Amino acid sequence: MSERADMRTPLGRVLGLGSAKEGVAHWWAQRLTAVALVPLLLWFAAGLIAHLGAGRPQALEWLGAPLPAITMLLLLVAGFYHMSLGLQTVIEDYVGNEWAKLGALVLNRFVAFALAVAAIFAVLRIAWAADEGG
Repeated sequence: MSERADMRTPLGRVLGLGSAKEGVAHWWAQRLTAVALVPLLLWFAAGLIAHLGAGRPQALEWLGAPLPAITMLLLLVAGFYHMSLGLQTVIEDYVGNEWAKLGALVLNRFVAFALAVAAIFAVLRIAWAADEGG
């Protein structure tokens, strides 16, 4: 048995939880978003290839349709959340100073959230413009 397993409570050993009790949830969230991103990115790549040479109006018409807009929103949410989780892991592993780590973690979440909101707003704006016919 490893030293780490010896330091955990018996319940923690059975459940596979460390002292923070969030490591497993973080690990699962990273894996689930990665799995979700595979078909979403394949769809996005196929959409880009299908619209090669299309003009801006055709691209906006495609993205403004309900199914592509919803799929793009799913891609954005999963992608930005996955990015934030991955960067959180890097920050926790490689930033030694606790204050710098805390600041970087907070900045990571705020930037990921702001970028996601901006991207979602752009897709919704395209979808609403297409719905209004212009």
